[in-house]
Amino acid sequence: MNTGTVKWFNADKGFGFITGEDGTDVFAHFSAIQGDGFKSLDEGQKVTYDLEDGQRGPQAVNIVKN
Repeated sequence: MNTGTVKWFNADKGFGFITGEDGTDVFAHFSAIQGDGFKSLDEGQKVTYDLEDGQRGPQAVNIVKN
């Protein structure tokens, strides 16, 4: 599990980026957010996540809001 902070997230488009503790930006898609209801993230929000290799680099999966 990795820990990071939401850099930005566009709820209308359903994606954004998380900045990991090591400073790396990771792509985040709404479908990877765990939990019920509307799946969105807020700028500055702390999250934990797993990493997966996506089509364009590292991608966050199993995103959990802290």
